[in-house]
Amino acid sequence: MQIAIIDLGTNTFNLLIAEVTKDNSYKILIETKYPAKLGKGGINNKTITPEAFERGFAALQTHLDTIKQYQVNSIHCFATSAIRSAANGQDFVDAVKQKFDLDIKVIPGSKEAELIYDGVKQVIPIGSEKILIMDIGGGSTEFIIANAQGVIWKHSFELGAARMLDLVQPSEPMTESEVEHVNQLINEKLEILFKELEKHKITNLVGSSGSFDTIANMVSAEVHPFLDMSKLTSYSISAEAFNGLHHQYLNSTVEERMKMKRMDPHRVEMIVLASIFIQFMMKKLHLNQLSQCTFALKEGAIHQILNNKL
Repeated sequence: MQIAIIDLGTNTFNLLIAEVTKDNSYKILIETKYPAKLGKGGINNKTITPEAFERGFAALQTHLDTIKQYQVNSIHCFATSAIRSAANGQDFVDAVKQKFDLDIKVIPGSKEAELIYDGVKQVIPIGSEKILIMDIGGGSTEFIIANAQGVIWKHSFELGAARMLDLVQPSEPMTESEVEHVNQLINEKLEILFKELEKHKITNLVGSSGSFDTIANMVSAEVHPFLDMSKLTSYSISAEAFNGLHHQYLNSTVEERMKMKRMDPHRVEMIVLASIFIQFMMKKLHLNQLSQCTFALKEGAIHQILNNKL
């Protein structure tokens, strides 16, 4: 049996097709993505613009064309921040049903965090020590405190890279005052997280999202230039390596970032804001390294489907 998962994110629509094996595990056949940019132009006004509707349709059509090349038995679509927070989010869901006959499940932030945890735990060894999982999306960022016993605390904050980009509209390169503005925004929005973190000793920050994937790819280009990152599901990044790349981001324009080795062109606008967010958390937690994980919501969704939890 083959299952397709479509994760309708704020920036990117992600597709994963997996083959379910006899022991109820799965093998990933293909992963691909399309830059829908559903939040562009309207995310902070709680709307999906007509142009974003069309980009979303184009992304779904591309993924459906890919799905046709496989023997997929079922398609599961999950929508996150851009659709759940938009006043016309249901209109998009209805339009997709009419146009493609696809049923989109709009999940709340708490469920999104749960799925991310169920994805990450398949890759990252989680022991008795507590870790903090961070997933930076376009519209929201999920934080999960967990250990081997499971999720201890989770929350979804309406503070994603696309939302910050629209709000700050940074210069190229960013000015010191703009960076400070972003840090203040993060500090204000995450107050309940910081109160919770006072109760826990966090030993590792695990990042799961396209931003962390891009940073890991770019760090490895310098540190391990011959490493095939496509064969890895996690990668350890030292604070020194991250800070060096972060400094490059802060002092670059979009055009300059486009030329950087292993830069994802779809993240070139938002990667600086994501990097500021990550550095803020690294400093807050006094960590000297972080772990990148390629598994997140899609893999968590398959896990829950196979275990009859979704």
